Amino acid sequence: MSLNTEVAIVGGGIGGLTLGLKLAQANIDVLVLEKLDAPSSVYKGELLQPKSLKIFKRLDALDVIRENGFSFSRIAFVEGEKEFAMDYSILPGDFDYSLMIEHEKLKGILLKRALQFPNFHYLSGTLAKEYDNGELIVKRKDVKEQLTVKADFFIGAEGRNSITRKVMNSKIKKIEYNHQFLTVTFPRPQSLEEGKIISKDERFLGLFPLPDAKVRSVYLIPEGTYKKHLQKGIHHFHKNYLELLPELEGYVTRLKNWKDIQLMIPTAFYADKYVDGRLAILGDAAHTVHPMAGEGMNMAIQDADILGELLAEMYTSGRISPDKLKWYEKVRKPRAENMISLSHLSAIAYSYSNRVITGIRRKGLKQIERDKTLQYKQMLNVSGLGYWPESLWDRLIQAGMLPARRTELSAADKSHYFYTEKDDYPWKKVEQYDK
Repeated sequence: MSLNTEVAIVGGGIGGLTLGLKLAQANIDVLVLEKLDAPSSVYKGELLQPKSLKIFKRLDALDVIRENGFSFSRIAFVEGEKEFAMDYSILPGDFDYSLMIEHEKLKGILLKRALQFPNFHYLSGTLAKEYDNGELIVKRKDVKEQLTVKADFFIGAEGRNSITRKVMNSKIKKIEYNHQFLTVTFPRPQSLEEGKIISKDERFLGLFPLPDAKVRSVYLIPEGTYKKHLQKGIHHFHKNYLELLPELEGYVTRLKNWKDIQLMIPTAFYADKYVDGRLAILGDAAHTVHPMAGEGMNMAIQDADILGELLAEMYTSGRISPDKLKWYEKVRKPRAENMISLSHLSAIAYSYSNRVITGIRRKGLKQIERDKTLQYKQMLNVSGLGYWPESLWDRLIQAGMLPARRTELSAADKSHYFYTEKDDYPWKKVEQYDK
């Protein structure tokens, strides 16, 4: 038995569904193959950055996402007795905030929207087995016969263990860390309506508000200490949270079972190529990032936007060529590597608890808050809306070796480093940017 489609997407996560929706809206026949046949209980990204919100606006999905999410602009960094702040509202334009939404809720929204299009097809409980002579062999749950999928293009959005990446012979460079995270969602106090990152001594706690008066938390533990935390019991877990934020009394203490708490092992890697012939990879298949900056899911969404726009242009123009996929890699690979580097530096800042590292981190946060240029660069780069690399001058300011700049940036300075349509879609003809 075989299925024919124009674009086959292996993996029905956020990246795969975003691409599927974008292609369906462009009247391209698309098939999404998802191995799971029920919602996943494994924690995945929930923080949507401004660039992702902008992409969903263009896909006519933002309104329902906002209805099911929790928006905030400010993230407070608490270091000992001092508090510093990062604020998305420094960004010009309509997308000056971030949004938390439960991962499976977002998947459901995207899938429901895509299923409105007759040229969108979705098969759950379907495992991609191998590529054979330019076709994909898949196995459906509870069905003995294998299924052959034929397509113009195959897109691997199946995560870290991507078979698409393997058949492309795309190599990865991996980064590992000396810590892990405990993550869990629980009820939150009404006062917790912004992101909050608390660091004290060797401890780190991140808190991000969700709808329905919930909060997603991540608690850093040294690598290899998970069993010790289990042995100390749930009350020790409560104690750690309450010592860092006493107002969680009566909220985190509602957690009664360790089974609700997941262990998250951070890694980062990037593939040396995203494209090979009619094959391309996106999201975690192409790159994973340390969760410190909350970028993994957003990078997949941004991959899907660029790749989807490129494929849509091919089919609309009738000039369908695998060679054109190189544009996708040209745009997305350097951006992904910049973000991996940014998240890696953030992770290193919290990886060691000695007094020297803590002092450097606090000095850096203080200077970023004081220096208007540094603060803007930080928020712009995290947002995904643009990129303004840090200079040696910036590094010296962060280290306290030069005074902070107090001058406000002009609107022209801020907008200069935003990605333009030409930056995002450089293959388009000049006249298309004016539409």
